[in-house]
Amino acid sequence: MIELGVNIDHVATLRQARRTWEPDPAWAAVEAHLGGADGITVHLREDRRHINDDDVRRLRELTQIKLNLEMAATDEMVGIACRLKPEMAMLVPEGRQEVTTEGGLDVAAQEMTLRERIARLADAGIIASVFIDADPAQIDAAARIGARVCEIHTGPYAHAFHGAGRDAGSPAVRFELDKVRLAGEAARAAGMRFNAGHALNYYNVQPVAALAGVRELHIGHAIISRAVFVGLRGAVAEMKRLMREAAEASA
Repeated sequence: MIELGVNIDHVATLRQARRTWEPDPAWAAVEAHLGGADGITVHLREDRRHINDDDVRRLRELTQIKLNLEMAATDEMVGIACRLKPEMAMLVPEGRQEVTTEGGLDVAAQEMTLRERIARLADAGIIASVFIDADPAQIDAAARIGARVCEIHTGPYAHAFHGAGRDAGSPAVRFELDKVRLAGEAARAAGMRFNAGHALNYYNVQPVAALAGVRELHIGHAIISRAVFVGLRGAVAEMKRLMREAAEASA
């Protein structure tokens, strides 16, 4: 059954706007859980621009559902993950100037380094995931380095969906969705789990949720944005309902 991982980074972004102690990401994790989230995702960036070390420590202590720690593939971040032991650690590219993660990790260009990082995570009992573009070469490289999960970047699909006036049947949208579908099939054929995420929202999520074999979607900005108006529990519950409806209809 398809699962929802809720990214709560932007709760911390709001807190940092005033350099204060609220809203509390740990409280947001509880609310997301009560709304039906299957997991919590946070990105501990090297510059600590929103989520910080104390947030991750408290989330590890308090979160009763699985914790997915997004991070750059650095010695520092792998060391933090190995100490805190989230259920999953997702290696992502990271740029200081970007607002959010843009594009997938180039696994093929750094296989030797990433293989060592993945092995350290595995030795600590952590499921290792890589955030990659829907590119067969990257999927093959992910399998070679020992990743257990491929999270396929859905940004190009989401941007095509918006550009086509939310017409899920447009050729541009179908083209990008097919790339995600084929990438997921390749990941599963290589023995890896097929997850997906980036720029998914209440309007574009169902075609992705309906893809065969997709295990988990990670969604943040859209849910936190809607939570401003309806509350986090309600925002999470609505996203989960849309995902489950699409998955069940395609079964």
